[in-house]
Amino acid sequence: MPTHEGAWLTQEAYDRLKKELDYIAGPYRQEIVDRIEQARSEGDLKENGGYHAAREEQGKNEGRIVQLTQLLENAQVGEAPADDGVIEAGMVVTAEIAGDEMTFLMGSREVAEDLTGGEDLEVFSERSPMGAAISGHKVGDTVSYQAPNGKNITVKILKAKPFSR
Repeated sequence: MPTHEGAWLTQEAYDRLKKELDYIAGPYRQEIVDRIEQARSEGDLKENGGYHAAREEQGKNEGRIVQLTQLLENAQVGEAPADDGVIEAGMVVTAEIAGDEMTFLMGSREVAEDLTGGEDLEVFSERSPMGAAISGHKVGDTVSYQAPNGKNITVKILKAKPFSR
């Protein structure tokens, strides 16, 4: 998947995040505003812990609204990639990374919460250094990338299959 497209999400993850966005942009946003108004009515704002806590919560909530809005507007939802061994978002990849074998999902970290069945599957963004290095490559390919710490890391792609429950 080209990097200009959005994150890959399962339909379940998309629905869960949309529900969260609807709540935090509607009823929860209003609840925070009401708490701020209530605290303001109590007088001196300098020493009003409730006011400052509500304002901080409001800032966090507004940030999450922006994050979810952007994620959902650009998301590639639910359609598993082709089972062709080419690495892209939505693929479960097994690779030898710096000598250690690891299996992970290429996609948004938001998907991780929707994995069920006791799977302990790490999620790597296709925009991460490793994700970007292996995207578009095939099973059997060996690539290397520069980690954030400056080390060059070799990745051999052993298996790749579309994510499924």
